[in-house]
Amino acid sequence: QLDADDIRQFSKRAFVETSQASPEIQQLIVDAARNGEKITRREVRQLSDEWTAMSSDHLPDDLKEKVAAHTIPTRYVAPLVREIDKLPEAYQEPIKQAIADGSDLDNIKLVTADAQRLTKYLSNTSQVQAIAQRSVNIDLALEEALRIGCLKLASDLVSQSSQLEQAIAKLYSTWKRVAMSADQLYVEAGASTPNLIDLLNSLDSLASPNIAVQIGNDQSGRTIRLQITEES
Repeated sequence: QLDADDIRQFSKRAFVETSQASPEIQQLIVDAARNGEKITRREVRQLSDEWTAMSSDHLPDDLKEKVAAHTIPTRYVAPLVREIDKLPEAYQEPIKQAIADGSDLDNIKLVTADAQRLTKYLSNTSQVQAIAQRSVNIDLALEEALRIGCLKLASDLVSQSSQLEQAIAKLYSTWKRVAMSADQLYVEAGASTPNLIDLLNSLDSLASPNIAVQIGNDQSGRTIRLQITEES
């Protein structure tokens, strides 16, 4: 337990973050506080990164030696470890091999980016309905993307497709509300509300199943048309 003098070494936010850390990291932070070190969020993050890097089984010994010698900052290594932890074991091995091929800082950054793309690819492929509706072997597709050096493109494609499906679902939900509100207002409006009728007519291009939206100004813009068809 911490005594009052030890607690005074912590900033308020650092104390909260320490309470949320794993027991091993908490012990490192407490030891530092007892040694008279001021503990801010920066120290909490640094000690957490050091523990993450040095305790990981994913990193080769030569890289850990560089981390211990502070020749490679832990702020670059810890994110790599966390990304590898997110991956299924089968996908961890190629990443660990890439680390073993070069433990310099530039390679660490490249491998971290690849691990992030792998995580994004695997996460998003399970969410895209267009992929789920077909018997796509996402593992083999990933292997092929890696082989031709197109992991970033494949990951971006899947990510953007996921965003597009979500946007379409949101568009449909919003369009339904617009159409319903317009229908209800048409019922209430009449000859005594000509300006309200004008408002409704101006929004018909958004309330009807054939949506039209102009992007840009009149001279250089273009009109985007979408047709909404509901199928059960």
